[in-house]
Amino acid sequence: MPIIVTPYIPTYITVHLGTPDSDAENLTISFREYIKNVASSEVYPTWHNSALRANILAQVSFALNRVYTEFYPSQGYSFNITASTAYDQKFIKGRNIFDSVSTLVDELFTVYIRRQGFVEPLAASFCNGTTTVCDGLSQWGSENMAQQGYDSVQILRHYYGDNIELVTNAPMQDIQYSYPGAPLRLGDISPEVQVAQIMINRISVAYPAIPKIWQVDGIFSSSTEDAVRELQHIFNLTVDGIIGKSTWYMMVHLYTGILRLSELVSEGQTFFQLDFEYHQAIVYGQRGESVTLLQYLLSILAQFYLTIPFLTIDGVFGDETQAAVQALQLDAGLPQTGTVDEETWDVIIDRFIGIDRTVLSNPKFFPYQSPSSGEVEPELLHSYFSARPGQFPGFPLELGASDNDQERSES
Repeated sequence: MPIIVTPYIPTYITVHLGTPDSDAENLTISFREYIKNVASSEVYPTWHNSALRANILAQVSFALNRVYTEFYPSQGYSFNITASTAYDQKFIKGRNIFDSVSTLVDELFTVYIRRQGFVEPLAASFCNGTTTVCDGLSQWGSENMAQQGYDSVQILRHYYGDNIELVTNAPMQDIQYSYPGAPLRLGDISPEVQVAQIMINRISVAYPAIPKIWQVDGIFSSSTEDAVRELQHIFNLTVDGIIGKSTWYMMVHLYTGILRLSELVSEGQTFFQLDFEYHQAIVYGQRGESVTLLQYLLSILAQFYLTIPFLTIDGVFGDETQAAVQALQLDAGLPQTGTVDEETWDVIIDRFIGIDRTVLSNPKFFPYQSPSSGEVEPELLHSYFSARPGQFPGFPLELGASDNDQERSES
């Protein structure tokens, strides 16, 4: 969810002991005991330690993703996850817990998987790999790999990709729901209003009838009210222009669905700070957040410098990124090394800041304003980073083209 920027381990989690719409009991249990139950229900205690660790980390991450995205509360349910393997993962009320599993869960229940550069816990889907197969982890496959000498991280990367990482010692707290607690309405000023504006603008890419909010400033203006009314009209809510609980969670549900945050292949939350300081050279073959930031900056420059080719933002310094760096170096009269040294970095930052001050910060061109300081607030960076409405569409604008043409192509 956009308001919960830092994932956490919930002290307790509420499990629905059936399919979502069934008339089954809701059971609230400590998160640690929940994972012990799931792990004891999903895998065998005699499995190799590496396989057990990989499976437990997948189970923790999947459950945290359900909490983080408010997957069920945003649909009107009063629980966080179900006990149905058709929807979530197996939980058996009152079952015995295996000692080997219990010991590992005590060590691992505050550790989760995420993709590099993303915030949300990975929706780490899995299946047994024999009677059912899926795009995620194969439980029996993980045991086979462990028997061959693979460790838990190698197993997880085999099934989920090389661009995953483990977050350790995540903080614990009671579950915090994103709804502000009181309706948001015309004249309100708050961070929650800004979050609502960000969500609406993202939703409007898929539903172009919803008007854009051109000032994402946390002020509930008449343009925000108009956008809320249209959203309510489209989704059969009471059309009053007020963001009550039903409207808020409809927005959360739509936003999560559009970004695919609760799926294994996700557009991802990409909140991080822009750090303009040069630290060290960024080189071919490198991976991680510094490469993602470099690619983001180059993707902006490519929209204004025709000599710089467009590139994929994936956190991997490959051929595309090297070609973009070399093109920039050629344009700037620098040696075309393809390595981002301090001189190259300074040119990139110089040009980005110039664009930011003259174009990105101008509400005539972009629906989001960036601050004048050296860092971009996370919510605003998210709006830039994932090709939000108002950003260059990735193709030339020609005579007769309109915003509606762009919106139709994106939706």
